[in-house]
Parts: sequence; C-alpha cells; structure tokens
Amino acid sequence: MKVLVTGATGFIGANLVRQLLARGDEVHCVIRKPRKAIEGLDLHLHKVPLADDPESVEGLARAMDGCEAVYHVAGLFDPSPGGIARMRAVHVFGLRGLLRAADKVGIRRMVVCSSSITVGFGPRTAPGDEDTPLDAERVYGPHGTALRAYHDTKVQAERMAAGWGSVDTVVVNPDYIVGAWDVKPTSGQLIVAMSKGPVPFHPAGGKCFMDADDCALGHILAFERGTSGRRYLLGAHNLSYAEFMGLAARALGKSPPRFPVPDRLMRLAGRVGGALHAQNPHRFAGLDPRVLLAMQEERYRTAQRAVDELGVPQTSIEVSVDKAVRWFREHGYIA
Repeated sequence: MKVLVTGATGFIGANLVRQLLARGDEVHCVIRKPRKAIEGLDLHLHKVPLADDPESVEGLARAMDGCEAVYHVAGLFDPSPGGIARMRAVHVFGLRGLLRAADKVGIRRMVVCSSSITVGFGPRTAPGDEDTPLDAERVYGPHGTALRAYHDTKVQAERMAAGWGSVDTVVVNPDYIVGAWDVKPTSGQLIVAMSKGPVPFHPAGGKCFMDADDCALGHILAFERGTSGRRYLLGAHNLSYAEFMGLAARALGKSPPRFPVPDRLMRLAGRVGGALHAQNPHRFAGLDPRVLLAMQEERYRTAQRAVDELGVPQTSIEVSVDKAVRWFREHGYIA
C-alpha cells in the first residue's frame, strides 16, 4: 500500500513509519527538514509546507497522489512566544490543507492523530473514556494560555476531521507514550532526568501509559478497522507517577523516588516557573504552571474502545520502559 505520513520525524511518527515499512508499504512523508529519527529509512520525502494556501494544497496533493491512506501525526505543544499561532497553524490549518488536498486526489480514508488532552479523565476506580465530559476552563485555564490553546486547537482539528464529509476520517488520541525513537525527548524526558542523579520526590498524580509500538500499530488498526467519525483513546496502563518512576528507576539501576511532592510545593514551583517564563520565555518555555500542577492529579483513562473495536494490544509497561531506557542509552542520552 502507498501511504502518506505527516510528523514522521517526531516520536510517534518515527515509530509509525517503521511499522508501515515493516509491512511492506511504500511510505511518503511530508516533512520540514530531515532529522535523525528517520535517517537511513527507505522513505519518499516531500518538503511541502503543511498549510492550506493554494500552493501548499497543490504540493500536498502531489505528495499524496496515488496513496490509499493518510496518517496525519504532525503536532506540537509550544509554550514559547508565538507558540499559540504555531499550534493553530499545524493542528488546524495544516489539517485543512491536507483535507483539501485529499479531495483533489480522491483519498478515501485519513487517520488524524489528536491527543488525550481532549479526553476526560477520572480516578483509577472510574477512569475517563472518549465520551467523558471535560471542563477545559477548569482543567487547562483561560483562553490565551499555551495549554488551553493546545487543547482548543486539537478539539477544533477533531471536529473538522469528523465534519469533512468527503473524506472518511478516524481520530486517535494517544496518552502518555513510552518507548524508542523519542528523539526530542518528549514523554521520555522524565526517564532521562532520572538517569542524571537521585530523584527522591514523585508527583502525587498519575496517567495512562502505553507502549510506543502499540501506539503506532493503533494508528494502522484505526485505518483498517476504525469507525468513520469516531475517536479512539490510545492508552493501556493506569499508573501513578510513583509506580511509573519506580519502574524507570529499576530499569536505570537507580533508587526509586520515595516522597510525594506536596501540593503546596508544586503550586510554588508553578508560580516560580511562571515568573521565570515571563522573564525569559524561550529558556523557560517548559515550565508551564498548569503542566506542573496536572502531575498532581489522577488523570486516568481507559482505552477499552480501542481494544474492543480495533484490537490494539496492551504490552506490559515494564517492557516499554526497558525499551525506552535501552534506546536512550544506545543513543547517548543516558550513561
């Protein structure tokens, strides 16, 4: 099968293109510039802007001409100056350009990678699912903040995809993904940080974790088996940060963190992070107070829909952590 992938140089995209190649697919990728995540792979690269102006749409149409599937995986969380506009450009205008290009060449089906940020959550005893309500104002803050803009642009993209009647679309919502090829790194940053020295504290909350290979396969299964207009959370294991960091510590040969971070200390860290970000937005772009505070909450979700309807596997998280640690070690991120 001939397929087109956006976001191939990112964490999830790099795992997805490897699975597509292993299946024998002819993989075309829309990229801004080559990166080491896809070096040496037998890919057809197209340096076309992911945008919805006429010239870009024509370029995207040429790139996907003859494809049977399109996987739109490109996305970003950008809390730096101008980041809100960049997130909107990729999540909303980029998708609109792809859909317009798909209309031109008759693409029959597209998988759109969103995020778990648009999915409600709950405690471990009552995890959220794709239909759980979410109060974005309470959880992610007012309009004009980076985390809220990330949520809002992802929601807008999901609604656009579902309402684009001429292209059959399926949405996937990855949660906390763990594994190899986290080049930046993104979710693996916690593992890398733990490798540098003792980490006695852990956040008080928890998340839904999933193996990167399973997440990539989830995209493929969504194309093959997903219901049009439906969305599927990609996750597997609801773990507290204490449990997850304990597994990471074991894989790294380190002592696990023993003490939960008190809420008041995390709030203080959020205020300090916000102040630092205000003084130097580029250097302290990652210290978003709401991101820090989110780690104090139980944000558990269930991926039962993806398991039941798509057959997405649920690899042991211990295996996923071991794969991540091995990859980071082999590529010089950790000693």
